[in-house]
Amino acid sequence: MRRAVLLELFYWPPTSWMALAQRAETLWLEACEHYQKGSYRNRCHIAGPNGIQRLSIPLQKGKNHQMPIRDVRISYDEPWQRIHWRSIQTAYGNAPFFEHYADAVAHFLEKPYTFLFDLNLEIVHFLAQQFSWTKDRDLTKDYVPAPLLSNQSAIQDMRGQITPKRPSAFALSYYPQVFEDRFGFLPDLSALDLLFCCGPLGLNAWGAAPAP
Repeated sequence: MRRAVLLELFYWPPTSWMALAQRAETLWLEACEHYQKGSYRNRCHIAGPNGIQRLSIPLQKGKNHQMPIRDVRISYDEPWQRIHWRSIQTAYGNAPFFEHYADAVAHFLEKPYTFLFDLNLEIVHFLAQQFSWTKDRDLTKDYVPAPLLSNQSAIQDMRGQITPKRPSAFALSYYPQVFEDRFGFLPDLSALDLLFCCGPLGLNAWGAAPAP
């Protein structure tokens, strides 16, 4: 695998994103793209008592699609933070590591972030601390289209490879989950699922994802 990996910033990213980020020696985070609808940028999937549950962050009305990612503003017209936290408590209140991480996760759902990018970036920094990443993390300074970036052999461009629209080949193959007895193993859920169920060793102790 190339030493550097380029990924988009997602809201509590799925395990496929986590696996790719974990393996990189340098993690580049796309800061110069335009927002794309129907992605993990403002949503995540958790395992609830009725199966997979989607948590979405509402955005301020307007043409968010193709807006510079750092300009996309979060809407607080509805109490989405309270809704997300209640859903997380219901889903993971009995998970092995819930009490350990509950306060830290709740912080992200109490602070009034203005921009989606800032929230997602702070989440990545938090996850890096919990999973003891020693890799460098950098933000892109310019947007480089995939065809041009492919000529730079030191960077592996994984933008567009992780999407809710199709299963990811990079998701972890197995780790214990809260509702596994009801639904079996649910692949590529949010990092929240991995964190609450397995703690800081989750990415190393359980089923590995395929190498890209």
